[in-house]
Amino acid sequence: MLRKKLPFLHSLLSPVSRHVGHLAGHQYDVIVVGGGHAGTEAAAAAARVGAETLLITQKIHTIGALSCNPSLGGVGKGQLVKEVDALDGLCGRAGDWAGIHFSILNRRKGPAVWGPRAQLDRQRYRDFIQSELLSTPRLTVLEGSVEELLVTEPNPEEPGHHRVTGIRLANGSHAISAKSVVLTTGTFLSGSLFVGQTTSPGGRIGDAPSSPGLSHTLRERLGLRTGRLRTGTPPRIVKDSVDLSLAKLHLPDSHPTPFSFLNTHTHCKPEEQLPCYLTFTTPGVERVVRESLQLNCHIQQDTKGPRYCPSIESRVLRFPGRSHQVWLEPEGVTSDLLYPQGLSMTMPPDIQLRLIREIPPMRRAEIHTPGYGVQYDFVCPTQLSPALQVKSTQGLFLAGQINGTTGYEEAAAQGLWAGANAARWALSMPTVTLSRTESYIGVLIDDLVSRGVTEPYRMFTSRAEFRTSLRPDNADLRLTPKGFEEVGCVSSVRYQESLRVRNSLQDALTALQALFLSTSSWKKKLPSVPISETKSTLLTGLDLLQYNDVTFEMLASAFPESLSSYMEFTQRLKIEAVYKPHCDLNKKEIERIQREENMSLPQDIDYFSLPVSLSDEVREILDRVRPSTLGAATRLEGITPAAVVNLLNYVRVTEKKKETHRNQRHQEGCGRCKKLTLPVLEMADGGDPAQRSWGNMSG
Repeated sequence: MLRKKLPFLHSLLSPVSRHVGHLAGHQYDVIVVGGGHAGTEAAAAAARVGAETLLITQKIHTIGALSCNPSLGGVGKGQLVKEVDALDGLCGRAGDWAGIHFSILNRRKGPAVWGPRAQLDRQRYRDFIQSELLSTPRLTVLEGSVEELLVTEPNPEEPGHHRVTGIRLANGSHAISAKSVVLTTGTFLSGSLFVGQTTSPGGRIGDAPSSPGLSHTLRERLGLRTGRLRTGTPPRIVKDSVDLSLAKLHLPDSHPTPFSFLNTHTHCKPEEQLPCYLTFTTPGVERVVRESLQLNCHIQQDTKGPRYCPSIESRVLRFPGRSHQVWLEPEGVTSDLLYPQGLSMTMPPDIQLRLIREIPPMRRAEIHTPGYGVQYDFVCPTQLSPALQVKSTQGLFLAGQINGTTGYEEAAAQGLWAGANAARWALSMPTVTLSRTESYIGVLIDDLVSRGVTEPYRMFTSRAEFRTSLRPDNADLRLTPKGFEEVGCVSSVRYQESLRVRNSLQDALTALQALFLSTSSWKKKLPSVPISETKSTLLTGLDLLQYNDVTFEMLASAFPESLSSYMEFTQRLKIEAVYKPHCDLNKKEIERIQREENMSLPQDIDYFSLPVSLSDEVREILDRVRPSTLGAATRLEGITPAAVVNLLNYVRVTEKKKETHRNQRHQEGCGRCKKLTLPVLEMADGGDPAQRSWGNMSG
């Protein structure tokens, strides 16, 4: 249930936001730069792992701000929110606290691709995130702007050409030391704002631009490849100036579904939720766009923007003559503004007003804040490891839009994982990875580091090969134990709850499988269910639960002594039953991919001299991207199946040689082992196993 009580925030700011002078001589484990969705999750995760953490942001009161759409989740994105919550992240619980319109998207399809989504109250969301961060143990928050990274020679025992040792603030007088740094700069890295033909430095209207020194450090000092992307936001409309009776009413779900596995209900009561409204563009909108193109320098540039959330200018130019959806969404319970989703634009403000007044409900609308565009630098993410650490720089981690993604949820997921790994690195623990077979976060990171981006990356369920296993309902079972046992970012309370749920579900499934009856007996128990009696097969309760017309409640009514104690899991058990055949079929493929993921490729390998049959093109791709595992190599564009087989054989032989060498060294150091082991090896092998493997390869 929701237990969050928001303290008076101003009372927290004084002790947490220390004066810079007090921090200059302090050695932190982790410094996080940026207080957006990636930065807040990174800082909180690092502190949960046990690292002394410093979060640096330009303004404390903008921590947790929803820069664009006041919403969370959706198809693919909702899965990320559930997974972040399963790893004890913030955004799921914040969404439950701030949500004012909850809905499950994609309900006409199976539960695996349902998209939990909520419209949010901007102020409530920001208050929740700030309250969480400013009361987190081991976390200090500082207002400031970072000028550059402090870089020194690398640790020779670790891969990399540089090592980060902290940051220098923009005033140039203060350096703050840390063992690792997480950059979550969002749209502020060399950001430029565009409205009409006017351009100004910045990453968000109302905020100061970032220091140019950080981009220079990344490009010139560290030699990282960077690119340029763009995004935009629509104008905010005065609610009272819109005739909502001319738009189609869209009501929320009558029973809101929380994002967090710890919550049984949302802060907003069902009857207090606010509706959204749907309207459409008209030919007049297209006319205004075309007449004003020469006044819009942002749309004329070839910098790539988000394909799946394009500006209205891009939509009109790409799909002429069509009518486009516009959602009118509330910005808060007491807010007097509407957010017109689908009307991102960068034309001059007076032209923006002309455009929105071409849409019937907004004939007399007034603009509170005009829309604008942003262009910003990003770092090509193929230069990162699956832990989101820069391969060439020890202790430097990147998360969010700096990696070429778009969206709050994608940023939060990366932030959590980068923050946890930055803390582990600083505390001399090995970094950890997530496979694409076990999470959407793993899919997201693997896509970024293996394939890179040519446009802002957005998560969809179609990107996950095993989406029937990676469902929103089971994120806690998949990730919470790993987060506690392997990563260290999950609290004991959440972990114990996940074990209770896992054990209860397993007991319930066992009880269902123990109900073993003939079809005629099932027909007597459930007369309303169309069960064919012509088949003489025996069916379990789990088999019956896979029927569309059968619910767990029906089975519990028929067998109360066996099933009534599991009523809190009715929907989860139904989903588990429906997807069990699909998951069973996927197991072999998942195991194959996991084996490939466990086969590491050395980061210092010289692909051009590798004694394996590979084309020059394949060698160039491998040298440029430097995949961490064989599995990552298989997903690179341009890598042929033959190259994968040859790499696989190389990895196997190399591992065999290493194992043989380790055994030989152990035997040389232990006479007793030598006496016991050598005769066995000679009898079993009759020669060098590594030599035989190479011989088999060549044959």
